[in-house]
Amino acid sequence: MASMDLWAALLIGLMGGSHCLGMCGGLMTAVALQSPQRRPSLLLSYNLGRISSYMLAGALVAGLGSLLGNHGWQFLRLFAAIMLILMGLYIAGWWAALTHLERWGQRLWRHISPYTRKLLPVRHNGQALLLGICWGWLPCGLVYSTLSWSLSSGSSVEGALLMGAFGLGTLPSMLATGWFAQQMKGWMQNPWLRRLSGLIIIAWGLYSLRFLLHLH
Repeated sequence: MASMDLWAALLIGLMGGSHCLGMCGGLMTAVALQSPQRRPSLLLSYNLGRISSYMLAGALVAGLGSLLGNHGWQFLRLFAAIMLILMGLYIAGWWAALTHLERWGQRLWRHISPYTRKLLPVRHNGQALLLGICWGWLPCGLVYSTLSWSLSSGSSVEGALLMGAFGLGTLPSMLATGWFAQQMKGWMQNPWLRRLSGLIIIAWGLYSLRFLLHLH
């Protein structure tokens, strides 16, 4: 895996933070308010669980992708390059088609969501960790698109690293609460910054696409 892939995944997570705040911000605030004096440890435990689920999903998906052989790998890399371009368009605010991917995970989420309710209110780190592990499977177009990219990463370890980089990118927005969360959301929604980030991701996708076509 190229190190640029990890940087791109990190950037996707960082600039997709406003989407993450919309999906998980309410729960994060609820976790923080349950025990304000333990807010930092609870939030860290929750996010550790969430990112662990991302990495597990990345490892499973990449492991399946690695079974397809060389021709299958080339197809997956082509698919990954296209997904990168689509993610860049989403980050830049030019096309939000990736949000339609969220429907795919609704069936799985129906089985997991009852367990999240049993973990509330959160009173200790173990509960927060388990809640994060469950919440990591929440249907999210941004997560699914990055996960589909990890299909072509080559191995379970690299798939886990790719999703881990994406998860780390989401941390700043997910650890922010209250006034700071609103300030960060405003920063991440700055149209020029989002367009620049989107263009960087699109450029990396086009470069990957050009490299693959050159192989043929």
